[in-house]
Amino acid sequence: MGSNIFGGSFKKGADSDISRGNGHGVDQQSLKRPVGVSKGPSLTPLPVPLHQFFLQAPSSNSQFLHRWRRQRLKFLPPRMALSCPKSRLSPSPCYPPLRRTQFASSSSFNSFGERDWPRNRARCSSLVRMQEAATVPAPSPKRAPSKKFENGSLLSSKENYEMAGGDSDSGGSESTISITVIGASGDLARKKIFPAIFALYYEGCLPKHFTIYGYARSKMTDAELRNLVGQTLTCRIDKRENCGDKMEEFLKRCFYHSGQYDSEENFAELDKKLKGHEAGKVANRLYYLSIPPNVFIDVVRCASTSASSSNGWTRVIVEKPFGRDSESSAALTRGLKHYLVEDQIFRIDHYLGKELVENLSVLRFSNLVFEPLWSRQYIRNVQLIFSEDFGTEGRGGYFDSYGIIRDIMQNHLLQILALFAMETPVSMDAEDIRNEKVKVLRSMKPLQLENVVVGQYKSHSKGGIKYPAYTDDVTVPKDSVTPTFAAAALFINNARWDGVPFLMKAGKALHTKRAEIRVQFRHVPGNLYKRSFGTDLDRATNELVIRVQPDEAIYLKINNKIPGLGMRLDRSNLNLHYAARYSKEIPDAYERLLLDAIEGERRLFIRSDELDAAWELFTPLLRDLEEKKIAPELYPYGSRGPVGAHYLAAKYNVRWGDLSADEPH
Repeated sequence: MGSNIFGGSFKKGADSDISRGNGHGVDQQSLKRPVGVSKGPSLTPLPVPLHQFFLQAPSSNSQFLHRWRRQRLKFLPPRMALSCPKSRLSPSPCYPPLRRTQFASSSSFNSFGERDWPRNRARCSSLVRMQEAATVPAPSPKRAPSKKFENGSLLSSKENYEMAGGDSDSGGSESTISITVIGASGDLARKKIFPAIFALYYEGCLPKHFTIYGYARSKMTDAELRNLVGQTLTCRIDKRENCGDKMEEFLKRCFYHSGQYDSEENFAELDKKLKGHEAGKVANRLYYLSIPPNVFIDVVRCASTSASSSNGWTRVIVEKPFGRDSESSAALTRGLKHYLVEDQIFRIDHYLGKELVENLSVLRFSNLVFEPLWSRQYIRNVQLIFSEDFGTEGRGGYFDSYGIIRDIMQNHLLQILALFAMETPVSMDAEDIRNEKVKVLRSMKPLQLENVVVGQYKSHSKGGIKYPAYTDDVTVPKDSVTPTFAAAALFINNARWDGVPFLMKAGKALHTKRAEIRVQFRHVPGNLYKRSFGTDLDRATNELVIRVQPDEAIYLKINNKIPGLGMRLDRSNLNLHYAARYSKEIPDAYERLLLDAIEGERRLFIRSDELDAAWELFTPLLRDLEEKKIAPELYPYGSRGPVGAHYLAAKYNVRWGDLSADEPH
């Protein structure tokens, strides 16, 4: 007989739970020890099965668990035992990883410590309450002070982040957040970022203590920034009470600091101003880089060394483009990770924040009617379409250096494709979702020229108005071959999607403005009513359309009998029109992504290996287009695009869904 620390006893015999190996303990005689490892003392058995033990309250088991782990290490091979870290903040074979999530109420976690999704965005008061709560988080492990403190300077953002234990606050009863928009004088900041921050404030999603700073090279006063920002602020259509007062209160929190992007001295001055507003609270800082990618590294270096938080988290939102190809993207990632850890970098793709894109996983995984059909057995092709009814219009210089493939297809459409085609993730945790997206991207073959059509819009007169050609832009070279339109056929080489063409189409100066996902299902085998559709079997094909923008909607095309005595069929739409179904105004994508960055939620942001896999698909194609100087096919401004796109679709027996006669415009 033996006893355990809970006062119980156990038998060492053939009929005991331990000898049967059912998880209640460990049979010391049956342990296979590595060569050279001597028999150690008896291992204290667990009083309950291992999987139940870890789910019990940690307060009742922590002392026993610590003793059991310490004894367990004695039975590990020497090399494995040495690999176990002393800190419990990093995952290892010795300790399960600890989850630390900020700004989330306890109700947002299930019994396993996982975030429950989808979140309720209707109210953000829980976020504010969590910011103001007096509960002190678990303290970070103490370490020897860095030599950098000897001269009074701050640690770099990367070192500070690691010492603080990742995303966890260092302590304190109150916290504050400082949002600094780098490139505050630009159009993106003025039209999108500042209005999104104001919308979060108006909805009560920002904490009680917050400060907004604009940083740019332009000379500007606080009053001038407030006047610039105030021109673009709007209130919700369904919530306009106290709109003027809210705007005034928000603008009082907005300040400006002028400085160079590569000046540590200027960022040190910004740091002093931020500290003046933080007033000794736990300081969390978010930097939004609304600047060209060639100055990303300079800004991150200066902010990391001179203006990072000393007792809270520091995060950086990086806008696309993330390089021009695989090599430049990898160099950018290395530069960022020299000063930041991966969890501090939030690579934003605003299309992932759009309502219908976020709803994509809900539509698929929470509706039994769709998930069984989501495979090659039932889906004939998938189309991802992006079109704009205007040209470059002032962005010609920037656009000519990137083109439509880098600007739209490699990021926006490819991200939607990965979300659409991924396998069911283990959970809605950010890493689980991004792992599945990476698997999709790595299952795809790099694009080849024969599966791509490129075009460029030319001048065209319509209704007495002459629309300019792309090369008429004074910022664009007259001999430019940069595509303003591209169509491509991609394939995913896995069991679910083998042989299904994923067709992408993106272009400027087309006949309409839209972004949508179209899922065309296979023909009904042995269709009894095929005579009613004649030879055009595509008219009898069901199609699911997810319209991302504008006028958000989800509709399913079905075949239906026209009322009457005869047997006449037509196609009808089962339509979920968001504006008709929901009275609440749909938030802008930047609002959702900014809130996620504040909360530390990375589900809708791009991980570095995901970015690498995306560039590997498009870099060979881009290199061929530029080295061979492939001339784009010209198409009239306001048309449906180059004819070559139709031939590409026909090559795979596909018809573009947005061009059908019964398609609503």
